[in-house]
Formats: sequence, C-alpha cells, structure tokens
Amino acid sequence: MIRPAAFVVAIAALSLAACGEKGDGTSISLNAGGTDGNVTAGVDGKTGQMSLNVPGFSGRIKLPKIKLDAGDFDMNGVHLYPGSTISGMNIDARDNDANEDTGQVKVSFDSPASPDVVRAWFAEKLTTAGDFKLQSSGTGLSGTAEDGKVFKLDLAPTGDGKSKGTLVIGS
Repeated sequence: MIRPAAFVVAIAALSLAACGEKGDGTSISLNAGGTDGNVTAGVDGKTGQMSLNVPGFSGRIKLPKIKLDAGDFDMNGVHLYPGSTISGMNIDARDNDANEDTGQVKVSFDSPASPDVVRAWFAEKLTTAGDFKLQSSGTGLSGTAEDGKVFKLDLAPTGDGKSKGTLVIGS
C-alpha cells in the first residue's frame, strides 16, 4: 500500500539531514502508485527545490540541498564504494494487482576509484554478505539477491582513476 505521508516525511528528513551542502546536491525522484492513487515527489540537486504531488495535494518548497554519499545507501548491508557520492536516485514503486510491492531503484554515483577497483570491491562485499548470486557483466556486475530481486551495476571510467556508476535494483 502506498503511504504518501511516509514519502513526504522521508524526503523532508533527507533534506534536513544534509543542510547547508555547497555545490550540487543529490537529485531524487519518486514515482509511486497503487490502489491508493499516484504519488510523485522529487528534489532537484542543483536548486534544493522539492515538489510533491499526492492525491488531494500538490506543492513546491525550497529546502537546503542534500548530498547523499556511500554511507546513505544500503543494499542488504552493502554500502557504495567508500568515498562515493550519490548524484541521483530514482525510485519507481508500484503495488501490483495482488497488492505486492514492485518497482525499481536506480542510483547514480561517482566513485574515487577506477571501475575495476569498484567492481572488485562490490563483488567481495556482496559475496561476503552471502545472499547474492553474481556474474560479471561488461564493466560491472549483475545478479540476484536472496529475495529474488535482480540488480545490475554498470561502471565507466571518468579519468584520473575515478568512475561513474549506475546501480539498478528491481525489474
């Protein structure tokens, strides 16, 4: 069941948790729907502008920019590569006809290490977590978690031994 109030609280809490960030923040978008209606919300990482559209209410408010990093993300106990910063997070959540949660989370991030180093680090951490089935996929990884959720990690070099990554969880 989609609970619009919970999304508002979560986005506002994230915004206040990282008040006063200089430069660009993290852009976040949320698109959720189900039997209770559709909810869209977002935070613009460049301006701090938060928009919200829930059944019966629509509005915008300017908040301090937020900047999420490696410690703010957790996939079954595995965070992003140390020193990584999250540039964008897109959440697409839906209830299907059986009222089961479905959807996808896409996280875009920048890492202070090369794609090979980041991929090896993720492979080790996910293997240690014990509930992932992994396979190499181009410059990244793909696989499934114990709960059957699929994921894919794509990495690309950005120069100076750094990389840009995209992690997609769900179908």
